[in-house]
Amino acid sequence: MKAKFITPVLAAVTLLFGITAMASIGHGKDDIGQPGMVTDVTRTIEVKMGDIFFDAKAIDVKPGETIRFVLRNDGSLLHEFNIGKAAAHAAHQAEMTAMFQNGTLSPTGVGRAMNDMEHSMGGMKKVGMEHNDPNSVLIEPGTTKELIWTFTKSTGLEFACNVPGHYQSGMVGQFEMK
Repeated sequence: MKAKFITPVLAAVTLLFGITAMASIGHGKDDIGQPGMVTDVTRTIEVKMGDIFFDAKAIDVKPGETIRFVLRNDGSLLHEFNIGKAAAHAAHQAEMTAMFQNGTLSPTGVGRAMNDMEHSMGGMKKVGMEHNDPNSVLIEPGTTKELIWTFTKSTGLEFACNVPGHYQSGMVGQFEMK
């Protein structure tokens, strides 16, 4: 009898985590593309950022193109490079605000709360408390990171920093589909 009870419970938990995982990947992507493979990279674009700007206001892309973005944060604040449409950025900004409020993130990087949580959980992160979207990367001050992305023919795409207040201060640019 226990096996009959456990199976539906496990199925429900699996379904719940599956739905949560699928929802967190999208952030309402509207077919904006997908993570790319290094073997498919057709060109590399370096994007420099500072407090509070990207060095480019527009980046030309082609449908089907896979680009390696080399992201260098020359500023003194934490920044983000996020690929999406304006509505998805607005939704992500609310999540980022919550991460700053609960201490997961700080103005210069990973917050104390996240470090304490990882330590108390043996290095494991609590699901939903990390910044792990495939279309986005956090870049701490003085560091360089990469993001490889394959674009579709979707229009209206932006690259943006969704750290609270940064998008509103102009840290956003357009992908121009060619």
